[in-house]
Amino acid sequence: MTAASRGGVTGPADGGRSAHPGTTPPADPRLTREVLDGLTEAVVTVDRAGLVTLVNATATALLPELAPGTDLRACPVPAVARAVNAGADGFDAEHGGRRLRGVRRDLADGRHAWYVRDVTEEHARTEALHVERSRTMFLAQAGNRLGLSLQREQTLRTAATLPVPYLADLALVVHLPPPPATDQPHWIRYDGTEADPATGLATWPLTGSLPGLAEALAGHAVGPSPWPDAEAADPATVLPADFGRPGTVLVSPMRGAGRTIGALVLVRRAGRAGFDGRDVELAREFATRAGTALGAADLYGEQVHLARVLQHSLLPPDLPAVAGATLAGGYRAAGDRLRIGGDFYDVFPVPGGAIFALGDVAGKGVGAAVLTGRVRQSLRTLRLVEQRPLELMRLLNQALFDAPDAARRSQFTTLLLGTLDAGADGGITVRIAGGGHPSPLRVRADGGVSPVAVGGMPVGAFAAARFAEAEFRLAAGELLFAYTDGVVEARGGPGGQEMFGEERLHAALAAAAGSTPAELVDRLLEALDEWLAGQSQDDIAMLVVAAGQDHVRRRAAGT
Repeated sequence: MTAASRGGVTGPADGGRSAHPGTTPPADPRLTREVLDGLTEAVVTVDRAGLVTLVNATATALLPELAPGTDLRACPVPAVARAVNAGADGFDAEHGGRRLRGVRRDLADGRHAWYVRDVTEEHARTEALHVERSRTMFLAQAGNRLGLSLQREQTLRTAATLPVPYLADLALVVHLPPPPATDQPHWIRYDGTEADPATGLATWPLTGSLPGLAEALAGHAVGPSPWPDAEAADPATVLPADFGRPGTVLVSPMRGAGRTIGALVLVRRAGRAGFDGRDVELAREFATRAGTALGAADLYGEQVHLARVLQHSLLPPDLPAVAGATLAGGYRAAGDRLRIGGDFYDVFPVPGGAIFALGDVAGKGVGAAVLTGRVRQSLRTLRLVEQRPLELMRLLNQALFDAPDAARRSQFTTLLLGTLDAGADGGITVRIAGGGHPSPLRVRADGGVSPVAVGGMPVGAFAAARFAEAEFRLAAGELLFAYTDGVVEARGGPGGQEMFGEERLHAALAAAAGSTPAELVDRLLEALDEWLAGQSQDDIAMLVVAAGQDHVRRRAAGT
């Protein structure tokens, strides 16, 4: 059995001066002191009476008030005194400009020791990490909320409400509305006391009286400044009546869509610390993101406005009254979002009748819609000099083919172009020129359905294109049905991929024999909706002509 296993202490290996088994080496006060003074942790020992008996060098530096003989219960170190009187096992507090963390350990004979560490740097790193995480979370939340909407008003609301109370006690966004609105600035303000932000129209003198606002609206960033002693030109715009005394203001430019579109004004009350460097950096970053989101909302708003203008100009017109005829039209754009596409119809009254057109422009969406507008506008102009269908189609082909971008775009349209001439017998003489479009269908009163063969080549595709023409008499009670290929090519049915087809179209028209043009359009669109069952579709346009203006009245009367 070794000395260590018998509880003894082994001395140096070379001296033969090992202590006898079971004995303790004599204490060496100098060695003990050197060991204690070499510690980076402060050590304070206390006797049973609560008086300090020993302090090491680190304790002397950190806690010079704790000399030997000091009663810890009434010592001039508040954190230590509170911990002793409360019987606590530790403390964590500021003292002498440092962050100290102490732990008590019991010793023999009712004595104990306090071990105190300087955790100032550790605490600062932890606090910096916490602040950085908080800032990162704020910017992440800002990015998410600012990106949720492309509506300008919602973006402004987010820009004004999100900084409160994290960055400031009040946020004011002064923004310039996009053209063609007034150039006078508007504002939106939020201080957390109301559910919704306040809004209003700003005055230009305000931009000169509020520190940094004029510079920010000009695109320049300035640092934080004390709230001005003089009242702003429009104080009610900036501060609500019950806000209290403001302390510091920080104004940041909001840039978006290639221009400065506003300024973010952040105000802190007098009792709150001012904006430090990191606050300024965070505020600038938020203002930049808010400006980008607001710029995107402005661009989206402009696009929506342009789309609405385009939609208004390209939607099929209300059909005019035509002598001796009743007409109805149906239209669906692919996807039905902007309700614009490449299929179209139009009717132009002329003395004794009308000119009608129904076509299908190659492509979809806005590109096809632009060509649709060109075709319709060209027809409106050319009909003033030529009203014969075949000749009018030739003029239109030349106009489209001579367009500067025609060859580059390779755009063309299939087209039916016809005239309606009412006769004294209640019928209509129909002359139709075909430009590569599906043949129109003639629906007789007995339900018979037959195509009117016209043929021809697409319009705008070839300079020397050939077109065909047909002429026939539409008797009273008969219908002429012109349509685009989106009708027969509509895919749906049980498997979702079967085309509606000509057979189903003919059956639907036969079943609707004797209906008014409007009733026929409604029934056919309903049948297509059932066939598609909510699936996407190609553009669809249809035009129905019936002989006799009293056709609707006869149907309504049941005769």
